[in-house]
Amino acid sequence: MADSVTDRFLRYVVIDTQSDAKSPTQPSTEKQKNLGRLLTEELLAIGVSDAHLDEHGYVYATIPATTSKNNVPVICFCAHMDTAPDFSGTDVKPQVVRNYRGGDIQLPGDKAQVIRAADHPVLKDLIGHDIVTSDGTTLLGADDKAGIAEIMAAAEFLITNPDIKHGAIRILFTTDEEIGRGVDKVDLKKLGADFGYTMDGGTAGTIEDETFSADAVEIVIKGVAIHPGFAYGKMENAVRIAGAIIDRLPKDTAPETTKDRDGFIHPTGLSGVMEKANLSFIIRDFTEEGLKAKEELLQKIAQEVMAGYPGSSYTFTVKEQYRNMKLVLGKHPEIVDYAVEAISRAGMEPVRGSIRGGTDGSRLSFMGLPCANIFAGGHAFHSPLEFVSSQDMEKAVKTIVELVKLWEERA
Repeated sequence: MADSVTDRFLRYVVIDTQSDAKSPTQPSTEKQKNLGRLLTEELLAIGVSDAHLDEHGYVYATIPATTSKNNVPVICFCAHMDTAPDFSGTDVKPQVVRNYRGGDIQLPGDKAQVIRAADHPVLKDLIGHDIVTSDGTTLLGADDKAGIAEIMAAAEFLITNPDIKHGAIRILFTTDEEIGRGVDKVDLKKLGADFGYTMDGGTAGTIEDETFSADAVEIVIKGVAIHPGFAYGKMENAVRIAGAIIDRLPKDTAPETTKDRDGFIHPTGLSGVMEKANLSFIIRDFTEEGLKAKEELLQKIAQEVMAGYPGSSYTFTVKEQYRNMKLVLGKHPEIVDYAVEAISRAGMEPVRGSIRGGTDGSRLSFMGLPCANIFAGGHAFHSPLEFVSSQDMEKAVKTIVELVKLWEERA
C-alpha cells in the first residue's frame, strides 16, 4: 500500500496548483483543474463511476455502500488540491530519501536548504522511513496532496475489496483552500453526506477537532498630500501613518512569538502612497472573546495613531473568515471518538490536537457538515523544507479504511 500511495503522491505534486488570493474567480487559477481532471480520470479508472469535475474545479465522487444495513451514515473524505501562495509550487522536483538513517537532509536543488533534525524533532521517529522532500527550490505540496493521495489509495483499496463492509462514502476534492475560499461553491445537497473528515493534518496519529477562529481586518488610511517642498505643518503621509500603526503592535501578540493556545495579530500586507495606504491583517484566537479583544486592541492602536494626524481619516473593516469547529463537533462527539479508535486500529497512539489555523472542515462544519481533521503526515508546510513519510501516508490510508469499517460495525 505504501508504494501505491507514494506513487500517487509523486504524480500529483509535479502538477502546479498554486492558488492566487488576488484572483476573483473560482477556482482562482485554472491550473488547479489540471489536477482535478487527472483525479477524475483515475477515479473512473478504478471503478468510481460517478466521479466528475464541476465548473468550480471541485471533484465529487461516490464509493457505493457494500453493507446491507440501511442506517450507516454517509461519510465524506475531503482534501484540497491547491498549494499555498507563500512559496513557489512551479516545477516541483520531488526527492525520495529511502530508508532514512537520521541526521540532517540537505536538499539537492538549493544546498542552503537543509531539513535539520534539531529543528524537526519528528525526524527521530521517522528513522527507517522513506521520506519525500522537494529539491529545495519549491514547496513540496504535501499540504494537501498527501491527503489526496491517501483518499485515492483508500478508494482503490475499498473498490477492489468489496468484502469490506462500509456505508456510502463521498469524496470531495476542493480548490482554493489556502486562500480561504475552499468551500465557497460546494454543493452540500449534491454531496449528500452526514458528516466528514478532512485529511489535512500533520503528524501521524493526530486527530484535530478544534481550529482557530479567524477574521480579516482591512485598515484604509486617507492622508493629506502636498508637494514635499511645501509640506511643513501640512503633509500627513499615509505611508508613515501605516508604519506607526505597525510599530505599535504588541511584540508578544505575533505569530512568531505565540504558540499553543495563544492567538495573534498578524499584518499580512502594506501598500500605499502619500495620500492613501492600505493595511491588511489576519486575527486569530481559539475563542470569540479573544478574537474580539484583539480586534478592539488593533482598533484602539489605530485610533491613537490617527489622533496625531487630525487632517487624516481611516476606515476599519472586519471580515469573518471561519470559526472554531469545536463549537460544532462538540455536539457530535462520536465523529472524533470513532477517528481515535480507527487510528488505534491502524497501529498508532492517537493524539488529539488543536489546529493553529483552519481547514475546509472549519467552514463545512458551520455550513451543516460537521468535519474533524485527520493527519496526512506532512511537516514544514508552505516552505521548501516540507516533507512527508511514505509509511505515514500508508498509515493514513489504513486509518480511512478502519474508520469506514467502524461506522458500519456500530450502525
